[in-house]
Amino acid sequence: MARQNFNDLLAFVAVARERSFTRAAARLGVSQSALSHTIRGLEARLGIRLLTRTTRSVAPTEAGQRVLDSIGRRFDEIEHELVALTALRSKPAGLVRITTGEHALASILWPRLGPLLRDYPDIQVEFDVSYGLKDIVAERFDAGVRLGEQVARDMIAMPIGPDLRMAAVASPAYFAKRRRPKTPQELTEHRCINLRLPTYGGLYAWEFERRGRKVNVRVEGQYVFNTVPPIVAAALDGAGIAFLPEDEVLAQLASGELVRVLGDWCPSFPGYHLYYPSRRQPSPAFVVVADALRVRTGAAPG
Repeated sequence: MARQNFNDLLAFVAVARERSFTRAAARLGVSQSALSHTIRGLEARLGIRLLTRTTRSVAPTEAGQRVLDSIGRRFDEIEHELVALTALRSKPAGLVRITTGEHALASILWPRLGPLLRDYPDIQVEFDVSYGLKDIVAERFDAGVRLGEQVARDMIAMPIGPDLRMAAVASPAYFAKRRRPKTPQELTEHRCINLRLPTYGGLYAWEFERRGRKVNVRVEGQYVFNTVPPIVAAALDGAGIAFLPEDEVLAQLASGELVRVLGDWCPSFPGYHLYYPSRRQPSPAFVVVADALRVRTGAAPG
């Protein structure tokens, strides 16, 4: 294909990914009419329709999706290589985008990257705080931070924190009139505070294990949240039993504001990992950030 047609292909990739001529035109810095003309010209040259247009949406046709899958990744690889080349300066610089949850941000990312960035003023880090399992390639993140068991197998993943442990907790006032559960199944007799998982839309099933026996319990209660801080607040207020990462409630457990149950059913599990695409050419800025987060052998993480 003639070299001048690469601009047409780039335009198509932008529209197909944005699912909007308006957003794609803004991203490319061209007018919407010019972009529409470019796409029509590309379809005419290929002799096939690549996009289905309605008054409300734009979506790739089967042929368009095939083109997007085959060339979109190649354009990404070229872009990553060019970014890496232009970023080769005496001091690493540029933007690093990371999607993460609140707990990992507060307990690991901020404590380590805050001091680092004071020494690298030309590096900028954007944190996308989300409980959803995002497609970091499609959404153009440099990396994500999730629990080890949640990382897709086609990603490079490295541990950045210690093993974690869950804790079932409630206020002393809640247990004042209720018998404390001795097995996970007894949670169904209690009011529990639920967490809704944004990626799948369902409620989190509480996971327990003892002596190799795994038990998942779907609990019920009056309250459902999609982030951790209000769950802690609700537990402190006596609304029910909460199931949270242990270090989210260590202070409240130490002060006696919360009481733990089923501790023998809550073993440790692999903690947070930084993950990123295996074919990605990392920028010098990302290398500095990843190195600061890496857990050193023989060193205490955190």
